[in-house]
Amino acid sequence: MRLLLDTHTLAWWLLDHPRLSATIRNLLKDTDNAVFVSAVSALEATTKFRLGKWPDVGPMATAFEEVMRAEELPIIPIAARHAARAGLMSGAHRDPFDRILAAQAEIEDLALATNDPRFADFGTKTVW
Repeated sequence: MRLLLDTHTLAWWLLDHPRLSATIRNLLKDTDNAVFVSAVSALEATTKFRLGKWPDVGPMATAFEEVMRAEELPIIPIAARHAARAGLMSGAHRDPFDRILAAQAEIEDLALATNDPRFADFGTKTVW
């Protein structure tokens, strides 16, 4: 399976947080799966860390590329096609971080690892 990690899923994996589902834990441990993260997760994590909304993600927020490299998680850059698709997606969910994740999952043919039901607004293939 090809997976794109939602920012919360990524943080919960790195923090070994109990909210991470057993299904996702197993998928992430299975080396047959290709697992990716989005560059938008760096923006989301650092923004929420800076604002004091998510203090637990300090290491991920302040050294995103280094942490992803150490975890062997490839980072998908935000391309113009991702941004354009995110802007054109219908649905009431307006969070720009989530819109980019949904667009990247669609364009790159990835299942989005998330527990956020709002991705259904976009028709995003999700797993939890």
